[in-house]
Amino acid sequence: MSAAAEAGLRRILAVVDLLIDAVDEDTLVPALLPLLLGAVPGDSIVWSPRAGCADRPLTLPAGLLTEDIRDAFAREAADDCLVAHTTLGPGTPMRRSTLQTRGEFHALAAYADVYRPLGAEQQLAMSFPAGYAAGTPRKVCVAISRGGSDFSDDDVAAAALLRTRLSRVLNRLSPPPPPSPVTRRESAVLALLARGLTNQQIARRLAISPRTVDKHLEHAYAKLRVGGRVEAANAWLTRERTAVRLAP
Repeated sequence: MSAAAEAGLRRILAVVDLLIDAVDEDTLVPALLPLLLGAVPGDSIVWSPRAGCADRPLTLPAGLLTEDIRDAFAREAADDCLVAHTTLGPGTPMRRSTLQTRGEFHALAAYADVYRPLGAEQQLAMSFPAGYAAGTPRKVCVAISRGGSDFSDDDVAAAALLRTRLSRVLNRLSPPPPPSPVTRRESAVLALLARGLTNQQIARRLAISPRTVDKHLEHAYAKLRVGGRVEAANAWLTRERTAVRLAP
């Protein structure tokens, strides 16, 4: 292994060591940002919680995003393909140069108002699930910028390796809220559903209307965090078996 590769590996392991010992996000992220900039070298980094989290982005250097830059980004980000990749797409580590030419980048309104003032001629960005905030699933977007040479394949590989670990740790630190318990009537509907009965058959058994069965199932799906009949039946059966095992 070359000296440069060994140094790169040490920087990645420093991030991993920090993640292993993490106990809360508020103390983790400020210590994490400089280590991420070491593992994927750049001039600046933006850590931006999204999707239900009202937290402002954290940056290194601190105070990187002025009010004017934040306002310009909010206005113009919809036309940015790299932003679309991290917010609407898969969020895998991506170089801006993979998505657009330098001319296309410079033609963006966001380049003049956001990226040029930041010295962000080259960018590598990624996003990942990061647990829950106020009961809502959350995603974190990370953007690393440089003013000089583009990011290498090794930089992309290092970001991909760290992305998985970042997501795992943040999911651990911000777990989902416990599901709301199903009501007795919802449980009765789920029990019959698990036996393979249709909504009409369930309605006749329980002497309620099919529409009421639909409403009970709609509420139960949300509480069990499932999207359909088969998932709901399996989730209910799993809960019942667990309750039987734990009963004194």
